[in-house]
Amino acid sequence: MKVALTIAGSDSSGGAGIQADLKTFHQHGVYGTSVVTAVTAQDSHGVLASEPVSTALVARQLEAVARDFPPQATKTGMLATQEIVTAVAERLAEYALRSYVLDPVLQATSGALLLEPGAAAAIIERLVPLASLVTPNIPEAQTLTRVEIHGPEHMVQAGKALVRCGARAALVTGGHLEGDQVIDVLVSPGATRRFSHPRIHTTSTHGTGCTLSAAIAAGLALDKGLERAVEDAIGYVTRALEMAPGLGPEGGRGPLNHFV
Repeated sequence: MKVALTIAGSDSSGGAGIQADLKTFHQHGVYGTSVVTAVTAQDSHGVLASEPVSTALVARQLEAVARDFPPQATKTGMLATQEIVTAVAERLAEYALRSYVLDPVLQATSGALLLEPGAAAAIIERLVPLASLVTPNIPEAQTLTRVEIHGPEHMVQAGKALVRCGARAALVTGGHLEGDQVIDVLVSPGATRRFSHPRIHTTSTHGTGCTLSAAIAAGLALDKGLERAVEDAIGYVTRALEMAPGLGPEGGRGPLNHFV
């Protein structure tokens, strides 16, 4: 059985972070391992509290997994602090962990910061050059690249900027733009591909980015090519949104259905 690793925060509501990633790995038929970087108290309305795990413990978790269950693909999500970013980058390089998907989680949908100020620069410097794929949404892409995004052409510009920073490819997701069609843009050296799909009008969007990047990592662990892994992951997330269980009170952001 193929192994995938998620390095991310714990979400008490189960819709995002480590919990969403492990559900997604399982549904794709890969064995999921994890490194917990932070513990959060979350509900459908937002992040109530958050504490990072010590950098030393993050490093030991990663070492334990890499030595005993070497993954065929790895993804990172919430990394919380600059020190954790640096420690993860050092060990990704030390253990030569391949097929690395970087989900640059900066803040929650509610607006709560999930990465300390200033650590975004460390992501660009230390993690982007190691990434097989970076998967920012539009606010994250704007923060990382300083490209103002108002449409697909700007998404391409941001993707190219991330590739120039060392990533082998970038997938800029377009859910934050308005319109009945959602366009996601995959940029790699010398190539650009757009994925278009109808917008699903739902409030059950908690953990969408985590789930997408985990599904891509699972596809890479299964030896799918990058484009196929991205295409299949977008399809999986679309179905998970369509079949969302409707959990959470009115006014909140409920989880996707990871078991589609």
